[in-house]
Amino acid sequence: MRPRARILSCLFGLALAWARVAFGADAPAPATQTPAVIQMAEIPLRADTDLRFAENVLQRAAAADPVSAFMPQLDAIAKSADEKLYEFQPSRLRNFPIMRLESLERHWLFDVRRLARWRDTMRQATAWYANDAAELLRRRTAWQAIKEAPGAAGLPAALADRIDAVIAQLSAAGQALSGPLSRQVELEQRANTIEEQIKAGQRQVIEAINDVDARLLRVDSPPLWNLDWAKTSDENTLSLLRDGLDIEARFARDYSAAGAGNQRALHALQLLLLPLLLWLARKSRNAIRSGIMNETSAGVLGRPVSTWVLLSMLGVLALEPDAPLMVQQIALVLSTIPVLRLLPPSSRRQLDHWPWVITALFLAERLGFLFLANTLVYRLSTVVMATTALAAILWLLARGRRQTYPPGSQRLVRALRAVAWSAATLLGVSLVANLIGNVSLSEMLTSGIIGSGYFGLMLYAGVTVIITLLQLLLARQGISRFRLAREHAPPLVQLLIRLLMAAAVVGWAIYTMDRFRVLRSTYAVVTRVLAYTLEFGQISISLGNILIFAISVLIAFWAARTIRLILHDEVLTRMSLPRGVGNSIASLSYYLVLLLGLGIALSAAGFQTSQLTLVFGALGVGIGFGLQGVVNNFVSGLILMFERPIQPGDVVEIGGTSGQVRDIGMRATRIKTFEGADVVVPNGTLLSDKLTNWTMLDRSRRIEISIGLAYGTEPRQVLELLDGIARQTPGVVTEPAPMALFMGFGASTLDFSLRAWTYDFDRWIEIRSDLLARMYDALRAAGINIPFPQRDLHLRSVSDDASRALFAARPPAPDPSQPG
Repeated sequence: MRPRARILSCLFGLALAWARVAFGADAPAPATQTPAVIQMAEIPLRADTDLRFAENVLQRAAAADPVSAFMPQLDAIAKSADEKLYEFQPSRLRNFPIMRLESLERHWLFDVRRLARWRDTMRQATAWYANDAAELLRRRTAWQAIKEAPGAAGLPAALADRIDAVIAQLSAAGQALSGPLSRQVELEQRANTIEEQIKAGQRQVIEAINDVDARLLRVDSPPLWNLDWAKTSDENTLSLLRDGLDIEARFARDYSAAGAGNQRALHALQLLLLPLLLWLARKSRNAIRSGIMNETSAGVLGRPVSTWVLLSMLGVLALEPDAPLMVQQIALVLSTIPVLRLLPPSSRRQLDHWPWVITALFLAERLGFLFLANTLVYRLSTVVMATTALAAILWLLARGRRQTYPPGSQRLVRALRAVAWSAATLLGVSLVANLIGNVSLSEMLTSGIIGSGYFGLMLYAGVTVIITLLQLLLARQGISRFRLAREHAPPLVQLLIRLLMAAAVVGWAIYTMDRFRVLRSTYAVVTRVLAYTLEFGQISISLGNILIFAISVLIAFWAARTIRLILHDEVLTRMSLPRGVGNSIASLSYYLVLLLGLGIALSAAGFQTSQLTLVFGALGVGIGFGLQGVVNNFVSGLILMFERPIQPGDVVEIGGTSGQVRDIGMRATRIKTFEGADVVVPNGTLLSDKLTNWTMLDRSRRIEISIGLAYGTEPRQVLELLDGIARQTPGVVTEPAPMALFMGFGASTLDFSLRAWTYDFDRWIEIRSDLLARMYDALRAAGINIPFPQRDLHLRSVSDDASRALFAARPPAPDPSQPG
């Protein structure tokens, strides 16, 4: 039994070794579980269970070894690393152009990611090896404990044989796992070796890039006039060029074969975009021919293939930032013709020849690598390129002085001229640097100016195309039938335009900083600043965490508002839901997404549960002492959401305030009064005070008008007259029928009341006014008087002055002699 025990111990050690390799060398070893004691009565049942488990392990071990399927992938990664380490020694790397070094750095990073994906996939496929080995050891130890127990000699022979059979089967299963486990550990060790090689290659490339950056401020070559004019070629440089192109081609093939998620997304976007553009072009053909469509839209839809190429190449730059630089440079070159064709006609007229000149300089600068084989020719080509660019800029600046620009564009013109003069100055510096021998600085300035200029032109054309397509899609009849598009399209388009412009500016700034060799240093400084940590007791927060938290909260707010808007305006309005359910679902979804986004923001910012304990504790104390009202209103808001006594649009009256409910928040409800004021009512008040909802179940309203008529009026005639007037008034419904009532005998009048119903609650004041006017006209036509109150005044005593004044004011008596 001892050899078998040693075999199982070795298996368990291999399992622990694999666990340490898989989860890190610093991971603590799992504590050995004490095997449960098997009672004698349980031996038959436990024996059957463990035998079935051992048989399953044997069957899985006898099947195809999954470890062997991962060997070719690891061989490919190892071959890639070995080739780069062999072909590019540190001394040779220092002679590489900066773009080639950056592409090589991306290649090493690609190998890092490929190795990480390989490890994750292999561990998921082979995790059962270690689990089964540990489980076999645990079960065999339990059976061995029975066999070695003091009373084991007294076991029945059948049970003792059963125990031996189980131990033998478990040992056989363990022996079957020893081979796959050892191969798995060997693969992991080989992967660790490859990882170290990749790290070494990355360090070498970074050192070479830092050396190139350091040469920017010093003379690194002889002056141009001291070069050997008789030497025609440099075999070393030519060999480096060929090797670099071979590595780039292999990198492009490996990157394309990887099929990462961003690559699949780009390919799907490209496949969907072309049919959409062709469909839009076909639908807009008549509008383009008749001249109804504006010039920019006609230019975009009239050239669907150019539009597709430009957007596809922008997608390569945006969705594949880690792609080989050769792929990105090809994308930039393929975009030249679409950029020139898709510039807006108005911008093309204002920019004059600038787009053509920038594009031509960019294409010429891309061909500069053909001269790398000869140092002198390459230096001369760089001088010619910088001189040509400088002459073109000066010519365009002089030409622009004679042009007239539209009103309001003077500030933009001045800014562009300032940028052009700055570019001309840097090109002059590049010429001088090349002449005196600072080739690195000359290359950087010339390439940076031309590349950033063309990239800005490409982004401008791309943003114009995207905005044009967005506006055309939202203006189509099929889209405009949605309420969301009709009511929110203009502000949404403006928001998207601002976001696109901001993204384009940020992208251009990053590209320009990279071409001028300041992106790495800037990134390092920003990283150090964002890594600065603020400590408050047990809570530690870095500036980067604060920034991530702020951005995450903004995204959460935006996502919550968008989801609420879509649910409220498009989804829930098309469903048959009880009153107020749609608004409650939309509002609760808003706060749920907001709460979820806040939790994600805290997690993204690096907050741990232990760090948040103090915050939640302080929040609980604050709630207990000073936030009772806030919590009360919050809970009341939840009750309003579920019970739905009111909803937006209802006309309510509470505490002397009447108006229409605009929105129901979690803390307060906003009511728009009929005078135009916005009244914010806490939700707790809505639940605790008496609330009158005029439109809770329907929008019907009873109109009641009381009127007093003179004594002597026939009541039945009045009742028939009022009933007929109500039935003939527009807006008064016949069911419930109007009702005219004789209310009683007043001091000076006979009192009547007219009661009528209307379903148009919003116009009930107008209907009441019309009803009053009709009543007055009908009563006057029927000769029925509406009396006013009369009083008799009896004077008990009066002064002499008042008596004389009353006597003088008495009208004269009629003269009997005059005819009546």
